[in-house]
Amino acid sequence: MIKFNAALKTILDSVEIVESESVRLTDALGRVLAEDIYADSDIPGFDNSAMDGFAVKSSDTIGASQDNVKVLEVVEDIKAGDIARKILSHNQAMRIMTGAQIPKGADSVIMVEYTKKNQKSKFKIQNGTKEFVEIYKEVKAADNIRKKAEDIKKNELIISKATQLNCAHIGILASLGRPRVKASRRPKIALLATGDELVDVNQRLGPGKVRSSNTYTLYSQIIKCGCIPKNLGLAKDDPAQLEKKIRLGLDCDIILTSGGVSVGEYDLVKNVLAKIGTNIKFWQVAIRPGKPLVFGKIKKTLVFGLPGNPVSGMVSFEMFVRPAILKMSGQKEDNQKVVNAILEEDINKKKGARHFLRAKTRWKGNVYLTAISGPQGSSLLKPMSLANSLIILEEGQGPVKKGTRVRVRFLG
Repeated sequence: MIKFNAALKTILDSVEIVESESVRLTDALGRVLAEDIYADSDIPGFDNSAMDGFAVKSSDTIGASQDNVKVLEVVEDIKAGDIARKILSHNQAMRIMTGAQIPKGADSVIMVEYTKKNQKSKFKIQNGTKEFVEIYKEVKAADNIRKKAEDIKKNELIISKATQLNCAHIGILASLGRPRVKASRRPKIALLATGDELVDVNQRLGPGKVRSSNTYTLYSQIIKCGCIPKNLGLAKDDPAQLEKKIRLGLDCDIILTSGGVSVGEYDLVKNVLAKIGTNIKFWQVAIRPGKPLVFGKIKKTLVFGLPGNPVSGMVSFEMFVRPAILKMSGQKEDNQKVVNAILEEDINKKKGARHFLRAKTRWKGNVYLTAISGPQGSSLLKPMSLANSLIILEEGQGPVKKGTRVRVRFLG
């Protein structure tokens, strides 16, 4: 029986990165970047106002306060997208909106909250009307101005290859005028649930039958990883039917089977995989839940024979299939958070296998606290639905006392 770390290494050593493709920016969220992105321009491309207010010369506001009001002539209004027609002179101000380009001659912006229209704000002169504003606060040079290239500098490496694109990345790419990006192709994953006892979700239960929850939990996990699922349906405990169904998945990057990999007389999947040419790398891993796991490779297709118990299958996916998908997609970092947490209850564990316990982990008093989310039977989905994390107990650990610091891996 192989240990967890050795099993994971064997899997990752077998992974080949998928090819890249051109992706529309609107479809790029969650995709893994296959190129380095350099900025071809500064962002912002010009000094602009961070506030609604008045563009001024800071020297004209020296000493301004409620008791020492400065009065400046308003010579122009500048909306976002407009360019000032005039150059600002001393004792003048220009009304300016957030995002508008700073006019020549101005070096700061006074927020509108610290200004007031002069009581004699407008009066007629020979060739028109003049407007004045009262200033109640002193500003310094560069106050409330977003400087050119403050966010991004031209030629800067702004997003590295192998980054999974988030919403902010999409915004940056849009700002840089990139309607398409080069990203790794989404891996395609075939899914087959096996067992005479299974019926599909829309079928009536007969005596001794159960609905195939594994089809839908694993399908959801595949989608959550950004992959394309191919549902091969259900297969009876019949070698010919198993072989036919599995072969339908050979056009995929990964084949997942669920059930039929333990030691019972009707656990046929491992033998069928071997018959169709699978190079089986290992069978059975020293973990709980998830011990009866088969991993191998048919040409370039990775094959995982997952346990049939629902939680065993989900945990095996999380700890083995998901890392394989990340590497296959070219992603350099796993965004699943791992922390140390204080155990809120005793846990009885025997040495020998690594345990992954469904848990609720929370932040309180500057520490993480964790406790199991319910009974830990590998067929029980309810405690898994209540969990936000997995407590990881190493192979060499025995019983663990309340108050012990343990390693916790968040889910999602």
